[in-house]
Amino acid sequence: MKVAIYPGSFDPVTYGHIDIVKRGVALFDRVIVLVSINPAKPHCFFTLEQRLDFLARTVGKLPNVEIDSYCGLLVDYFSEKKADVIIKGLRAMSDFEAEFQQALVNKDLFHKAETVFLAADVASTFLSSSMVKQIAMFGGDISAFVPPAILHEIQAKLEEKRIKLTEN
Repeated sequence: MKVAIYPGSFDPVTYGHIDIVKRGVALFDRVIVLVSINPAKPHCFFTLEQRLDFLARTVGKLPNVEIDSYCGLLVDYFSEKKADVIIKGLRAMSDFEAEFQQALVNKDLFHKAETVFLAADVASTFLSSSMVKQIAMFGGDISAFVPPAILHEIQAKLEEKRIKLTEN
């Protein structure tokens, strides 16, 4: 059984993330979508619980998908789960540079940690969670970027954030 881990902050989950999960499921027997708790990104808009809930509602019912969270080195989690590969989605060359560097470090830390890169779908090439948050904070329509199951919660949270920013 081939086990893949797809790590990310998923703040929030987008159609780009969902595309990578679906393609991962087609390639591997089991895909663990891992909400990584990254001290380098301490300012997530959504709580860990919200991000896990968003994933449960958007990809949690796909066959052979597990959703989890972890604070620590990805390779430690990889080893603990006896995984075979790490999945990373790539949108542009800038993604490749950072993800390739991370893949090399992971391989150096744990020699069994292989990374598979999946190119983003053309429709998702420009899409990022940061872009979705920025559009939503200024009242833009994000319905083309996130599933209906989580759309209104994302809009409400970011509208609340926008109001707080304008009050200061």
